[in-house]
Amino acid sequence: MSDCLFCKIIKGDIPSLKVYEDDLVYAFLDIAPVNPGHTLIVPKEHFDDVEQMSEEQAAAAFARVHRLAPKIRAAVGALAWNLGLNTGKAAGQVVMHAHWHVMPRFVEDGLTHWPKKHFTDAEMKSFAADIVAALSQ
Repeated sequence: MSDCLFCKIIKGDIPSLKVYEDDLVYAFLDIAPVNPGHTLIVPKEHFDDVEQMSEEQAAAAFARVHRLAPKIRAAVGALAWNLGLNTGKAAGQVVMHAHWHVMPRFVEDGLTHWPKKHFTDAEMKSFAADIVAALSQ
């Protein structure tokens, strides 16, 4: 996609701080990091989001995430890491090109997890039934 920011970064039209590249993915530091080493792992082929990828493509890309994340964590001396995947604008996806955020974590780094919501038992059972039904289709 010619106007896609990440496609331009992958092609070298826009500079980035690349940390890894192979035939399938391109990984570079996020320009608005939550912590040192915050890295984006991006498939080289354009997909608006991960749902557009085949299971095989997604599994191959995630294999790179699995391999790179511990090395990113170790490189910056972090104790742990979070993995972020936003799918769609309502989920916070800003660049419409599938990508994973590897965010190294440190004790008392100021990041918090999302707030919890509470639902009734009946609502929870209804959600579960709806999901089971959707998965059986």
